[in-house]
Amino acid sequence: MFAGHFGVAAAVKAKRQEVPLWALMGATQLLDIVFVPMLLSGAETIDSSEGVGYGKAIIHADFTHSIVGALVLAVLAGLLAWKAWGKRSGVTIGAVVFSHWLLDLLVHRPDLPVLPGNVGDLPLMGFGLWKIPAASAAVELLLVVVGMVMYGLSLRLRGAHLANKSKVWTAGIVMGILLGLSLLTDVFGI
Repeated sequence: MFAGHFGVAAAVKAKRQEVPLWALMGATQLLDIVFVPMLLSGAETIDSSEGVGYGKAIIHADFTHSIVGALVLAVLAGLLAWKAWGKRSGVTIGAVVFSHWLLDLLVHRPDLPVLPGNVGDLPLMGFGLWKIPAASAAVELLLVVVGMVMYGLSLRLRGAHLANKSKVWTAGIVMGILLGLSLLTDVFGI
């Protein structure tokens, strides 16, 4: 669901123009960014016994993708953003970081723990939309389209007063292309 996460970042940028786009894009992927070194160290794993491809792997991200772990990462990122860009931006960044977990809850099979390291062996969460690839891809496409449209409209509104409107349109088109490509790579594993 990389593309869907990026769609959320684009939509948020449309409403919170003071937050840098790079920070929103990073925030929406922070759980996965932290997951990579955890995966490389062996602390978290991916089980691809059900196959390789869109949503087929079972992810054992017991630290980064636990609900408590996601909240901790969201709070830490929010505090850093608050210090850098102010309270409103900090809250926005924290919310965007946590939105990753909420979207993952929709698509993941039950592989999201409550506590880091799955301490207490509590029931795992996940609604499993990835089991229906077409439905999952449709939700992701919706997030991408909404993000692209909101971002484009916000540029149009801001650009109405600019002398060089072609730069505004170019930025909107580039964002749309990048979101579309991220969806294609997500769904088709390119």
